[in-house]
Amino acid sequence: MSNKAIIKRLAELGYNYQPAALEILTFHAATRSGKLIFTSGQIPFLDGKEIKGKVGADIDLATAQKAAEICAFNCLRAAGAVVDIRSITRVVKVLGLVNAADGFDKMSEVINGCSNFLQKVFGEKSGHARSAVGARLPSNWAVEVEMILTTE
Repeated sequence: MSNKAIIKRLAELGYNYQPAALEILTFHAATRSGKLIFTSGQIPFLDGKEIKGKVGADIDLATAQKAAEICAFNCLRAAGAVVDIRSITRVVKVLGLVNAADGFDKMSEVINGCSNFLQKVFGEKSGHARSAVGARLPSNWAVEVEMILTTE
């Protein structure tokens, strides 16, 4: 898939792409160093809807996977605050944090929602390194994802 097709592919997946605002409180949504873009942690908040709660108690696996997908989309929006996302050639690394209830150990399956989404967007260039970790997240967000991406 051509990088120029990223915005079109996002629309086909039901996402209306607009770059995020760069400044968030005292930090930035993303920063660029050379060809690398580093996003801040992105939460499952989109179009006024949010996904909060403990995964495995308040939230089921499918909802948590959708939350990870929304986080991935928000990472692309954050990257768009510092580059034209059509210049992104691939995702290098994903860090996924899951607000896991006691006894829940399927963090990797939750973050598959992010990785599967990236595969749909970037196709064969979607392969990335990844970590999936259980954590106590601020404001009870279900999932948080950050990425490192590279450009042309």
